[in-house]
Amino acid sequence: MISMKKKVLVTGSTQGIGKEIAAQFVKAGYDVIVHCSADIDKANTIKDEIGAYSAVTADLSKLDEVKALYGKTGPVDCLILNASVQYKQHWTEITEAAIDNQFTVNFKSTLLLIQDYYPSMKQNGFGRIVTIGSVNQYRQHPELSMYAATKCAVMSMVKNIAKQVAPFGVTVNNVAPGAIATPRNAAIYNDDEKRRQVEAAIPMGRFGTPTDCAGAVLMLCSPEGSYITGADIIIDGGMRL
Repeated sequence: MISMKKKVLVTGSTQGIGKEIAAQFVKAGYDVIVHCSADIDKANTIKDEIGAYSAVTADLSKLDEVKALYGKTGPVDCLILNASVQYKQHWTEITEAAIDNQFTVNFKSTLLLIQDYYPSMKQNGFGRIVTIGSVNQYRQHPELSMYAATKCAVMSMVKNIAKQVAPFGVTVNNVAPGAIATPRNAAIYNDDEKRRQVEAAIPMGRFGTPTDCAGAVLMLCSPEGSYITGADIIIDGGMRL
């Protein structure tokens, strides 16, 4: 039997913010596709853990795999572009390889996936696209200048595309998390001194959690978010202020 539930693909959804987004969509009654870069066993484990619909792999640093992803999933109603890579390097030490990989995964694959999934959304008169950005769109971190640049580029693209696809029932928005307790930030979060230094820069005085981020993504894809497009929802405890 073909499911009549809305179908959601969440890239990078085997851990951290992506996993929580996927779990919250499952709880809300969506058919969720879990994605990870290469480990299908890990993806299937998370699929079973949260009760998702299916699991797929695609290395977003490899454009042939990016282009093949739509064929693995078919059309979706909601496309959540969460996967990214981040290298901490002072701007004087950023390597060409780090530039290319961050640009490809964080920006180029985002555009290509939107291009692939948008036509069916337009045909159906409904689509929700959410990119996951970063508070570093607004802050100047000495070791994240390239990473931040890719996230700023995505936000610029979100606004541009959102205006063009709005007449066809498709919204495009960005959610920008701040310091979130995820595996990516584990080395800082699990070090008492480093964690206190970061939390001192957050008006709310604490790291965020993946759950703090997932609700906004779910809202943007729900009927309550149907009149929001081209927006950037910043979830940072006031860190950018």
